[in-house]
Amino acid sequence: MTELPSRPQDRAEEHSGILRVATYNIHKGVQGMGPARRLEIHNLGLAVEQLDADIVCLQEVRALNRREALYFDRWPEVPQAQYLAPEGYEAVYRTNAYTRHGEHGNALLTRWPVVGHKHQDISDHRFEQRGLLHVEVLVEGRPVHAIVVHLGLVPGSRIRQVAQIQRFIEREVPADAPLVVAGDFNDWGLQIKRMLAGFGLFEYDENPQAYTYPARLPMVQLDHVYVRGLRPISLHVPRGRIWWRMSDHLPLIAEFEL
Repeated sequence: MTELPSRPQDRAEEHSGILRVATYNIHKGVQGMGPARRLEIHNLGLAVEQLDADIVCLQEVRALNRREALYFDRWPEVPQAQYLAPEGYEAVYRTNAYTRHGEHGNALLTRWPVVGHKHQDISDHRFEQRGLLHVEVLVEGRPVHAIVVHLGLVPGSRIRQVAQIQRFIEREVPADAPLVVAGDFNDWGLQIKRMLAGFGLFEYDENPQAYTYPARLPMVQLDHVYVRGLRPISLHVPRGRIWWRMSDHLPLIAEFEL
């Protein structure tokens, strides 16, 4: 890792007028399988701080896992969202999936004050438990709404989940409020992109190769940051061995003018 950035409150002043949003599927903080699997949550904690984002949207975040806590000597004593939050950040987590050994879901970390948050189950069938996390954040005194998503693996499910997201936005987000929808969309085609554009959500389009998956040799962009009411100005994917060792996805960083 390179040198850690300055304190969150200092960085907030430096980035005045710019909203920096990152999304990252952290693969539950563990890489590999069986006896060869390794704990990456400690490295991810350093990585999240290096993203230097005002809002960090995380997927596949564990609240607890009893089996892994017994297997790894250095398993954190607090939930992963809380562990990953840099000093001065607030963490919001909600569960999407309950498993035999624990639970996992989406999280949002932010250096700005959290006004409120909600969760909605958007599961499309019983084999995949999915949800959205909605957080309202006060950025430079201005309400900004952020929705963290992790869509399903089945194409038809993703279409129906986007329709659920649209209905949620119409019900819960004021039409004139800045809105960010970010996460792992599990889709590299154009249908989801067109659906989101149909209700005013767009992403930065001048970096056509913002590939995030698979991390070791990225060939597709599964992760996206869409916005409404903000102007996209950049999109960046950190690369290198240090990043692809921590998760099967690479993080995606987007910047917007407030």
